[in-house]
Amino acid sequence: MHIIDSHFHWWPLPIFEALSKKSAYPKAFANERGGYTYVGADARSGTVASWAAWFDLEKEFEHMDALGHDVDVVSSIGPFSIYFSELPVNEGRDAALEWNETMAAAQRKYPDRFWGTAAMPLTDTKTAIEVLDHAIGELGLVGANLPGSIGTDPRIDAERLEPFYARVEELGIPLYLHPTDAIFPDILDGYNEALHLSLGRVVEVSSAAMRLVFSGMMERHPGLKIIMSHTGGALPYQAGRMDKNGGKAGLKQPPSTYIRRMFTDTVSPHMLGIKFAIEYYGIDNVMYGTDYPCWDPATALRLIDEISLSEQEKQKLFVDNARRILNLPAEQGRAMPQ
Repeated sequence: MHIIDSHFHWWPLPIFEALSKKSAYPKAFANERGGYTYVGADARSGTVASWAAWFDLEKEFEHMDALGHDVDVVSSIGPFSIYFSELPVNEGRDAALEWNETMAAAQRKYPDRFWGTAAMPLTDTKTAIEVLDHAIGELGLVGANLPGSIGTDPRIDAERLEPFYARVEELGIPLYLHPTDAIFPDILDGYNEALHLSLGRVVEVSSAAMRLVFSGMMERHPGLKIIMSHTGGALPYQAGRMDKNGGKAGLKQPPSTYIRRMFTDTVSPHMLGIKFAIEYYGIDNVMYGTDYPCWDPATALRLIDEISLSEQEKQKLFVDNARRILNLPAEQGRAMPQ
């Protein structure tokens, strides 16, 4: 079976090696798992820990090959996407350009197997648009990453960012919305981070998405493509509550109208969660994803097998939806590394 994994992570090792040599925050520290632990600006609460598997793309492909399927991947940044907005504007721009160039190089090396998405510094709108245009127009990346907060500022719906969202809509590329661990660690602390990792990330991505809804951003930009991570966070299950209380936001339509215009993945260790996400968003708006190396692709495939999907629905889930939503070219067959 041919599969496109829409929620996959690869991080370039040299970027983290350089981060570990910085004297000031934000910076990274080598950890005992063969990876790095990122600590944000001003040594704020909320760290992002990785391990060795995040940095070896060849071994990640080997893991996918062992599943017995032809697996292509779309690499998004995940929680580290906050980094580029925790730096001074010029430094954030340069760091994003370096990241994007590295993603583009991997995309060239593994054509039709690896697809990269862009980093952007969101502290300055003009710079964000310039970096976005370069990443999509010149480097050929297939999407961009939207952190759940801009540093510790949760207002990704800020009025100053309207031109940025307008440009994203004009380009027709999707934004991968992912939690970034800067908002809720203090509130949901303790238990060796179990509470925050289990609930905080769900709350953050859900809150961020609803800011785009309640602010009218989704209404004013009907072509805006938002990919919600982790089966849509809490939104599919609480959409009725959004509609019940959402009238105060003054939208033209119920909030669930805009939620259902978003896209999501199958990243959930719970078959019923995946099943409900498909039922809520519709089979055309859900893409297969594993969150690898954060989660196990074999388990992801097994859980989907437990859902009664037709062959046509599986084709949409595993391949066709990703090609349509991310504007990927039609299948050409597996290319050799260049």
